[in-house]
Amino acid sequence: MNRNIKKVAVLGSGVMGSRIACHFANIGVEVLLLDIAPKELLPGEEAKGFTLTNPVVRNRIVNQSLETAIKSNPAPLYSKSFAKRISTGNFDDDMEKIAQVDWIIEVVVERLDIKQSVFERVEQFRKAGTLITSNTSGIPIHLMTEGRSEDFKAHFCGTHFFNPPRYLQLLEIIPTAHTKAQVLTFLMDYADKMLGKTVVLCKDTPAFIGNRVGVYSMLALTHLVEKLNLSVEEVDKYTGPAMGHPKSATFRTADVVGLDTLVNVAKGLEQNAPSDEAKGVFQLPSFISKMIENKWLGEKTKKGFYQKVKDDQGGSEILSLNLKTLEFGPQGKVKSSTLEATKLVEDIRKRMKVYEQGTDQAGVLFRAMHYPLFEYVSNRVPEITDEFFRIDDAMRAGFGWEIGPFEVWDALGVRETLTKIKAEEKRLPGQTGEVASWVHEMLAAGCERFYKVENGVRHFYDLASKSYKAIPGSEGLIVLDHIRDEKTIWKNAGVSIIDLGDGIINCEFHTKMNTIGADVIQGINKAIDLAEKEYKGLVISNDGKNFSAGANIGMIFMMAVEQDYEELNLAVRLFQNTAMRIRYSAIPVVVAPFQLTLGGGCEFSMHADFVQLHAETYMGLVEFGVGVIPGGGGSKEFALRASDDYKADQIDQNFLKERFLTIGQAKVSTSAVEAFELGYLQTGKYAISMNRARLLADAKTKALALANAGYVQPVPRKDIRVLGNQGLGIVYVGASSMEAGHYISAHDRKISEKLGWVMSGGDLSAPTEVSEQYLLDLERKAFLELCAERKTLERIQHMLTKGKPLRN
Repeated sequence: MNRNIKKVAVLGSGVMGSRIACHFANIGVEVLLLDIAPKELLPGEEAKGFTLTNPVVRNRIVNQSLETAIKSNPAPLYSKSFAKRISTGNFDDDMEKIAQVDWIIEVVVERLDIKQSVFERVEQFRKAGTLITSNTSGIPIHLMTEGRSEDFKAHFCGTHFFNPPRYLQLLEIIPTAHTKAQVLTFLMDYADKMLGKTVVLCKDTPAFIGNRVGVYSMLALTHLVEKLNLSVEEVDKYTGPAMGHPKSATFRTADVVGLDTLVNVAKGLEQNAPSDEAKGVFQLPSFISKMIENKWLGEKTKKGFYQKVKDDQGGSEILSLNLKTLEFGPQGKVKSSTLEATKLVEDIRKRMKVYEQGTDQAGVLFRAMHYPLFEYVSNRVPEITDEFFRIDDAMRAGFGWEIGPFEVWDALGVRETLTKIKAEEKRLPGQTGEVASWVHEMLAAGCERFYKVENGVRHFYDLASKSYKAIPGSEGLIVLDHIRDEKTIWKNAGVSIIDLGDGIINCEFHTKMNTIGADVIQGINKAIDLAEKEYKGLVISNDGKNFSAGANIGMIFMMAVEQDYEELNLAVRLFQNTAMRIRYSAIPVVVAPFQLTLGGGCEFSMHADFVQLHAETYMGLVEFGVGVIPGGGGSKEFALRASDDYKADQIDQNFLKERFLTIGQAKVSTSAVEAFELGYLQTGKYAISMNRARLLADAKTKALALANAGYVQPVPRKDIRVLGNQGLGIVYVGASSMEAGHYISAHDRKISEKLGWVMSGGDLSAPTEVSEQYLLDLERKAFLELCAERKTLERIQHMLTKGKPLRN
């Protein structure tokens, strides 16, 4: 059956249901969101004379839930306008509408009897062949289908989204014995390519994969805290980014998720996984039981492992919980020679080895955490999955780990770690130091690693065949880490140029935060030189956490402080020329940004032939924050785009004003869609990849398509219409009034006037057509003049030392 998902019904509008609905709206799907009808009137409804039959009352629960979701932060929608794609209703009046949908997703309260009752009603209206799934986080999937028709069972499975659904990539799919293979194949492919998910196929076991391992890992730490006499802040410092885990680490994550949620999963595992050898880990330490009794559940109750309070000066202070006394107090400073050593190691796998060898408490905790974890995950295969790589996928996509437990084990050395696991003294309840027999069998067969890469494709050790197999779905992906060693054709300290095959090369940044300095500029120009001589096209992208945080402001600061304006002028000119080379090269250039794409990273994107960007791209020209204007072609580009919007013998001044404010307010998009709305992207010159893992392959495909279509080198523009003094007058009046109203500082006014001067084309008596180079020269002049300002230098220094803008 050739399925096409045009409309989805989401049953249940709570925190998860409303946000799942929003994510389907993000990809253009029409959504029907239903929930129960209220059984009682609110006082305000009674005052208005409403009855329970009033449509406003009957849809109050679902409408309030959706409204709350839309207003929440982080935003569940790529654009608030997408809310129009969601219609609402209630189970009593609107259930019959599910007959018109292609996929029904149940997201009601976590009680089997209630879910079965909902499914009984669904069966009355669902048309045969419609997909039907449950978002349960732990109820056995097979129990939900009792009493249902054969067609229902054949098209049913679990689809466990992680919260928030837009941002957490993990989607666990749990089939039953009745689920059709074609249904499973479709859902896994659709979730991957359309919803942008890392899809993990799970067995129908307690808590599935992500929560089974994730909650074990978190609760193991709560037991180790007592054994090692560690504080809350020490654990969070040790188990955060240095270990490849999120910034929220362990206890801060528990506060965000809610301690009650964590405890509910733990109790469920203790009851429903009696054969789990480490089930004692799921028994709660006394301090957690006391916190539950005190209702210290985290953010939702304003108290958890941390508490935010006001200090004597009215400022905010975050206190931490003393796990022995259960009293809150100031956080202690955490120092660790092991952590200091890890800071010198960028590569996460090499860093794990440094961490393991630590001699202080951080190193002790690392070993006490990971050795039992290796034992635990090895024993979960084949219980929860036949393929161990799915555990790593779940921990990366659902819990934000940079590498999963088997990947960490590989980094430490599988064979050499076995004796360390057995010798570990800080044993957790039920654990013996013995890993699963299949690990020994793997090593005996001469397979020394869980993973290996062959011909750019990642393989895993397959227990059934006792050999390595390609990870399903990886054949179509391009992972630079897997081809860099063999396919690099040129490199310097900040860039590698890598042959992607089929005549396309990639220019990869690998500076800190992928900032743009001399090495990156040299690398981009070299990549274009090579592509023009020997290849068909160029992609600019990388495998980092962020595409680019922009220009290296430290370098700019040093030149400005030393008043080396000639050198700074040359540097800015080279930056501009590189942006123009991206636009006017003889081969197609596709830029593939993701996550932070700021300043120069945004400017390079704006000059590309095509932008293939990830849905989660946060793009912006943020130079105002450090006291300057965009100097790499960004200011020029918005003037050019205003000219292209030229209609009826005049530039649309509202358009020009919007673009001026986009720069002046340093607006950063909250999604790829908003990047278009802010003007950073142009119609027909960009496409969105939902799945970050597919971005580079999608970009290569586009570059190849442009080349094969007969790419023609563009001609530099000389027909850009600017307003001159007419535009300057508007800018100067606006900036003056903003300063008079104390909305901006005197220096902000100066920056605004410089930006207006560039975007208006300078001091011209009448609207005039100018060239790109003319505008670039104005842009560079304004940039250099602002760099000479003391206030600008203060802002740059503040950004370098504090990591945030200074308003002065």
